Amino acid sequence: MFYWIYDYPTSYIGVLFGIVFCGVTVGGIFLFRPLFQSWIHGQRENNDMVGLVLSSFSVFYGLLIGLIAVAVYQNFSTLSDLVDKEAASIAALYRDISSYPDPVDDTLKSELREYTRYTIDDSWPLESHGIIPPGGTDRITAMFTTLSLFEPQKKSEEFLHAEALRQFNNLVELRRARLANVNAGIPAVLWWVVGIGGMLMIGIIWMLNTDIQVHILLGGALSLFLGLTIFLIAALDHPFRGDLGVKPDPIRLVYDYMQQK
Repeated sequence: MFYWIYDYPTSYIGVLFGIVFCGVTVGGIFLFRPLFQSWIHGQRENNDMVGLVLSSFSVFYGLLIGLIAVAVYQNFSTLSDLVDKEAASIAALYRDISSYPDPVDDTLKSELREYTRYTIDDSWPLESHGIIPPGGTDRITAMFTTLSLFEPQKKSEEFLHAEALRQFNNLVELRRARLANVNAGIPAVLWWVVGIGGMLMIGIIWMLNTDIQVHILLGGALSLFLGLTIFLIAALDHPFRGDLGVKPDPIRLVYDYMQQK
């Protein structure tokens, strides 16, 4: 849901959300104000009831939106840390295989550099659109084949080989965890609740009976903040998409280091 927002600059989409929510609220105030004044506000206490309902609804809806925003940010932060760990695992594996005897070390380093380059230049752009290409698996498999064919000749090589295999398995696990979250996001049912709740919030704002300038000012401010909050959730909902998405910068730093060695 909201996949189209990731195809445009984040700042533009944020402004768009704010304008749409504020515009709908202000437009609805002008459009429905005469209707609600004749239909609901025949008695003074009815406006007090509308205000009470708006306050109560704002508490529950604000709590829901706040919890979702925190969960989305935590997921974004977790996946960002996961990329850092994957980069560290690549660096550690490259350090281990650099101590292998010739020509195995050159072969493994070349395969690891190719896997890292492919992840940055070929795989990541596709993953940012929700597509998981098979090329990374092929390169991981080729590296594992080279490692599995190596036969240690000395005790030191046995320890080195065991550590390299452990680090390789750690890299595979981190990679799988990252790929498993490429299309992770808030369940559609939650988005329906958020959307319906937002419409109800704006509808209750329309029902208020106060001076027109106060109605527009306060209603517009409340709906503007509501729109920006929903935009924030949508922008962080898919951590690998859009301008705010998790970038492969930590892995790129490791690749630049490998190119120098």
